[in-house]
Amino acid sequence: MPIRRKRHKVPQSAAQMFALVADVERYPEFLPGCRALTVTNRKTLADDTEIITADMLVGYKMFEEMFRSRVTVNRSALSIDIHYLQGPFRHLDNNWRFRDLDQGGSEIDFYISFELRSRGLGLLVGGLFEHVFVRMIDAFESRARIIYPPSITAS
Repeated sequence: MPIRRKRHKVPQSAAQMFALVADVERYPEFLPGCRALTVTNRKTLADDTEIITADMLVGYKMFEEMFRSRVTVNRSALSIDIHYLQGPFRHLDNNWRFRDLDQGGSEIDFYISFELRSRGLGLLVGGLFEHVFVRMIDAFESRARIIYPPSITAS
C-alpha cells in the first residue's frame, strides 16, 4: 500500500496555494494523468466548509480509469481532504495542509495513501508511484508559478 508524505516550502502564500489546490475543476488543465474531472455535487456548510463530489478520469498510456471522491475544502483551516468513494481503489486518502511562514511564502504538507483493488494493477501502479507523485507535486508548483508569480506574491 503506497503511502507518501511531503512537506515543502514555496514562495506563494498559504491562501494562494490553498486556492490553487481547491480549484479541482482546473486539474485537467495542468495535472499529469488527469484527463477529465466533473463535479457531480457541491455543498457549502454553515462554517464555510465546502463538500465536493467529483469524478476524475485518470489515464497513463493505455490505462484509463474513472473514480469518484469526496473533497472537503475547509477555508478557515486551510485544509483539503480527499476521500475515495467509488472506482478501482480499495481506499484512497489524500490530505493537504497549508500554513504561512514568518519569513514569507508558505509550507505545504501533502499526504497520500492508496491501495488498488486489482493486485496486478496495484503492482504496476506501485512501481510508478514515486514518479507519478513527483510529477503531481511538480505540476502544482509549476501552476502556482504561472498563476501567482513570485514577483507579485503576497507575503
